[in-house]
Amino acid sequence: MRTRLTLFFGVFVVMALSNAIVPVLPSFAESSSLQGAIYAAYFLGAVVSTLPAGMLSDRFGRIPLIRLGLVITVISGMLLSLTTSPFPVLGIRFFEGVGAGCFVAAAMSLVNSAPAHERLSGYFMALLNAGLVAGLIAAGWLAAYSRQPAMGIVVFSFCAVIPALTSFFLCESLQVARNRGNRALMPMITEYRYLWYSSVILVGITGVVISLYPEFSGVSSDTVGIWIALMSVSTIIAVLVASRTSLLPVPAIRWCAVLMVPGVLIAFYTPIGFIVIGALAGVVMIAQMAFLAEIKEHQGIAMGLFSTTSYLGMAVLPFIAGLIADSSGFFFAFCATAFCAVTVALSIGQCACRKETVS
Repeated sequence: MRTRLTLFFGVFVVMALSNAIVPVLPSFAESSSLQGAIYAAYFLGAVVSTLPAGMLSDRFGRIPLIRLGLVITVISGMLLSLTTSPFPVLGIRFFEGVGAGCFVAAAMSLVNSAPAHERLSGYFMALLNAGLVAGLIAAGWLAAYSRQPAMGIVVFSFCAVIPALTSFFLCESLQVARNRGNRALMPMITEYRYLWYSSVILVGITGVVISLYPEFSGVSSDTVGIWIALMSVSTIIAVLVASRTSLLPVPAIRWCAVLMVPGVLIAFYTPIGFIVIGALAGVVMIAQMAFLAEIKEHQGIAMGLFSTTSYLGMAVLPFIAGLIADSSGFFFAFCATAFCAVTVALSIGQCACRKETVS
């Protein structure tokens, strides 16, 4: 019970806190560039920490990294609630991202090494996305109701204290905690390179439509927020359903990549495409985790690479799509994004699954 409370409530509040600053970014920085930098600093911290955290969790155990990540989350949340100066906030957000990277990599490793990993990974990914939605909605509402921009940050920081405390009552077997498989990093990168590529592209596509849609559509920010929330809701439903369904991981990823093409083009004409893309991304993540669950001895490295490539896709693909939109227009940016999905469908078959079915 303590383990599930730490992992599931932990990922909910870590993700909620990461998004709690989004509705109130103008209170922390006046210029759009600084607001964007504050938002991106979190992802930069997560990108640089997830793989090292996964490797360390294989060497020293997952629980210490889970504790460290949650403690950093609490501290960074408290610091964010005490300052509004943009440059200190940049550093704190980076620090917060490091904490999230430590927690997510180690927690996903623990979840994916459990006997019932399919069902548990569904709960974990569902609560991860639920936390993102809750952070956006609750923080905006609390800021408006209390007239204190940082109120949502304060609330979720105090919520993060609960899993941080329970993490100190967890333990892990020595056999797991002393796995010294970090020399497997390079072979794992090369052997599963097409899987990592699918993570960069298919997760990154969600970031592309989120980043392009506000300027492309010209609709109000609250309407954009609703569609982004609906994307996360469709992801939640998809991961819960997919985690209870026997999947052939490679075919599932291939078909999701194929369906991403019309999904992206639908998003160009109507925001209903958000729901399609969100659902497909949910199935992809469960299929990828089911694939990686077969790597029994090096789950820390596997989940570190999985998290790193996911964050990398969210950071790189929207940037490239934005450049294309500026130079050639939004239609070509959406078409280029759809083409990236095609490349995944064509290449993922070269990543052979370790067993015929995953149940």
